[in-house]
Amino acid sequence: MSSAWLLPEHLADVLPSEAKRIEGLRRALTDEAQAYGYELVMPPLLEHLDSLLSGTGRALGLQTFKLVDQLSGRTLGLRADTTPQVARIDAHLLNRHGVARLCYCGPVVHTRPAGPWASREPLQFGAELYGHAGLEADLEVLELALDGLRQVGVRDAVLDLGDARIANALLQALGVDAARRAAIQTALAAKDSVALEDALQAELTGSDAGRVAAARALTRLPRLYGSVEVLERAAAELPPHALITQALDDLHWIVRHAKATHPDVRIGMDLADLGGQDYYSGIRFSVMGAAASQVLASGGRYDDVGRVFGRERPAVGFSLDLKSLSQALQSSGPAPAPRPAIRAPWAEDAGLRAAVRALRSQGETVVCILPGHEHEAQEFACDRELVLVAGHWVLQAL
Repeated sequence: MSSAWLLPEHLADVLPSEAKRIEGLRRALTDEAQAYGYELVMPPLLEHLDSLLSGTGRALGLQTFKLVDQLSGRTLGLRADTTPQVARIDAHLLNRHGVARLCYCGPVVHTRPAGPWASREPLQFGAELYGHAGLEADLEVLELALDGLRQVGVRDAVLDLGDARIANALLQALGVDAARRAAIQTALAAKDSVALEDALQAELTGSDAGRVAAARALTRLPRLYGSVEVLERAAAELPPHALITQALDDLHWIVRHAKATHPDVRIGMDLADLGGQDYYSGIRFSVMGAAASQVLASGGRYDDVGRVFGRERPAVGFSLDLKSLSQALQSSGPAPAPRPAIRAPWAEDAGLRAAVRALRSQGETVVCILPGHEHEAQEFACDRELVLVAGHWVLQAL
């Protein structure tokens, strides 16, 4: 019999020191988003299941916890991703004709962890821009992600770029059924060249010149990975196609501007990356920390996200997990020094209590030591103390 205080697998309490770091990350990222003009929204944790799993959210079905609403009898879901909810807000509650910039931060819940050490309750921060189809929106969201990560201490970031239109154009030219398409996508995502050639064997040996060219191009995609020079190789190796040409031109444009504003960020390409293939409709990106070698944030363009809500609008955004980000920052270097605090005795003395209130109103952290607990350790690093000197409460260094 398990102990009552044990939590389910891949769920954990966040204790004070870690919670303080995560809250600092949340504040910094939210402030950065608001500096770009993004407005904060707070969707509910629970929604009707048919709303959560509509449109691009349908891929989240296996990741979504389901329960019955005791009020209506309808099936509800615990959100596994916030983006479909923000798309609903844009489409039905705000209903703006122009650009809408929205950000959010809150927990999402997954039925299964994304990895061996991942939490099933990520704390998701994200930003979404609706209403502009041009590359200016893609660049703005990308720069917000990079600037936000820089604000919280990510150094030597690595930016990985791709575009869903490249693989989609080739798969469309191939003209295979859903099952074959899924097998090809799985092999592409794994960069398994042997499995990919097996999945494409019928097309590679067929007589239809267009399908043969598309199949050969798909076998080349796993090798179109590396530095920015991959774009030149792709232009030479992939067949002429309007979507592919546009995608490569757009990636060149994004690279040029990203290098100008973030010269310290290393940029790479992965044209076979199908992360969220049913989700993204254009440029997609991920940002990794060079030291941690893990994805810290990911995003891109997903213009179909609002279609199911009756308002198809251009959309681009990114998201990250604050819990994973906090752990990555800890593993990549020493934690920043805690904010200094002030230690104060507890007493009914009116002067002392007034001094404590005044310091707190100035933004200082003042920890009052309760009677009998004078020697207990604190989460806060106190470097000053309130002491009574000649009838006045004054600060002295510890």
